Amino acid sequence: MSERPESDAATRPTASVDDLLVEPAAEPDPSLAEASAASAASAPSPWRAVVSRNRTLWITAGIAVLALVGGLLLGRFVMAPASATADDAPAPGLVTVPVAFGPLSNDVTIRSDVGFADPVEVKIDTSAISGPAVVTGQVPELGAELGPLSVALEVAGRPVITLPGELPAYRTLRFGVSGPDVVQFKEAMRGVGIDAGDPANDVFDEQAAGAVTALYAAVGYTGPASEEDGESAVRGAQDGVRSAEQALASARSALATARSGASAVEIREADNQVASARRTLDAARATDPNDAVGIGNAEDELALAQLRRQQLDVGRDTSAERGAVDAAASQLEQAQRDLTRARQEALPALPAGEVLYLTELPRRVDAVTAERGSILSGAAMTVSGATVALTGSAAEADAALLTVGATATFALPDGAEHTATVSEVTPGASGETRWQVTLQPADLTPEQIAQLQGTNVRVVIAVGATAGNVLSVPAAALTAGPGGETRVEVVDGDPRDSRAETRLVVVETGLSAGGAVEVRAVDGELAADDLVVVGR
Repeated sequence: MSERPESDAATRPTASVDDLLVEPAAEPDPSLAEASAASAASAPSPWRAVVSRNRTLWITAGIAVLALVGGLLLGRFVMAPASATADDAPAPGLVTVPVAFGPLSNDVTIRSDVGFADPVEVKIDTSAISGPAVVTGQVPELGAELGPLSVALEVAGRPVITLPGELPAYRTLRFGVSGPDVVQFKEAMRGVGIDAGDPANDVFDEQAAGAVTALYAAVGYTGPASEEDGESAVRGAQDGVRSAEQALASARSALATARSGASAVEIREADNQVASARRTLDAARATDPNDAVGIGNAEDELALAQLRRQQLDVGRDTSAERGAVDAAASQLEQAQRDLTRARQEALPALPAGEVLYLTELPRRVDAVTAERGSILSGAAMTVSGATVALTGSAAEADAALLTVGATATFALPDGAEHTATVSEVTPGASGETRWQVTLQPADLTPEQIAQLQGTNVRVVIAVGATAGNVLSVPAAALTAGPGGETRVEVVDGDPRDSRAETRLVVVETGLSAGGAVEVRAVDGELAADDLVVVGR
């Protein structure tokens, strides 16, 4: 095998200038020309071999040459803006904004959930029910409203009556008890048109007990049953009173008889005894004047008869009869007290499990867990306010600007703007806790309520607003004068001309909201759409 040359250049023949500049050759021999042509055709060209083996290199070089030529041409005929001469560039103008005219307000924006106000889980006290607390009826439907005197549920055949109030029923109200729950009951009765007595008196008296019967009659139920031995106790006390009354009557009759003196018969008998004793004495003296014993006995009998007769005129001792009357009267008083107590204990009572106090009636039933025929356990239902409320939260800095009664706006599902009023602002538990904000929307249609229920809306609350249309400028347009006065610079010419004429107008500022400031001209003239300078 022959050794491969290192490169084409080593084998390529070198041509000199003399070789290239030759004299014209003589007429060639045709046979030699044909042989030479055949030899050239059969031998490969050295340049073709170089191009074939370095095609990629040649293509890259060609692209580089084209890019260089293009760059030179662009640099010759295209001029960048930065290369323009200072004489050709326009001079920078003034940055201005027009003076605005219209209402200006400062707003707090929050996100609020839309729903019925103040949801509450309803739990019913069933501890006083002797048997199982079976739900027997009056189960409300979703969306139903509970108002004063509504029956929220029926448990073991007894109603649970809805009344207005904040304090939950925690004990049975019966005669003699006192406290704030009695006051609440009397106020609730007055609210539904039943007289239970003066709420200023916190004692559950006979009038309040009588109102219980009227309450149950108003909802179509009989009053609560009294204690099992109540009626028998009343009957026994009544019998005791009658017996005491009879005993007192007898004692009083005996006293009256004693005080009336001796009867005619008693007087006659006494007179007869005196006359008989006197005749006996006269006979003894006539028979034997010396019979001292007989005469003395007769004298004693006469003296005794005369004394008895005198006693009838003086009157009898009635102390025993009076004592009997006093004892009978005391027994009657005790019997009457026993009867009063028995009657009071038999008065209608209001069981804690048969009344449900709710604030802000009417209420809407949002969920019902109680089922008819089931034993009541836990919460029976969830109720909320019958009106829609917007509830959200705000940072303390923003919430501190809000006041009850402030006006707000939010968007309805159709995009229309609707108004609402701040009804409650509740501070957070600590400085880092957001404040709760509750708003009451203006009247909504049932369709709008259905669309809004459970949604979250953007609420804009105006915390400060001008009384009407005012002039306002961006805060960047305000500058301070040498005397501390506030000024704006008004452009009278073309603001695009840096040499345009301007004038300073001293202004008084007002409400600031959203980067704009209310202004009133104090020295100089300022009108809507005037251009004020905010930058150069």
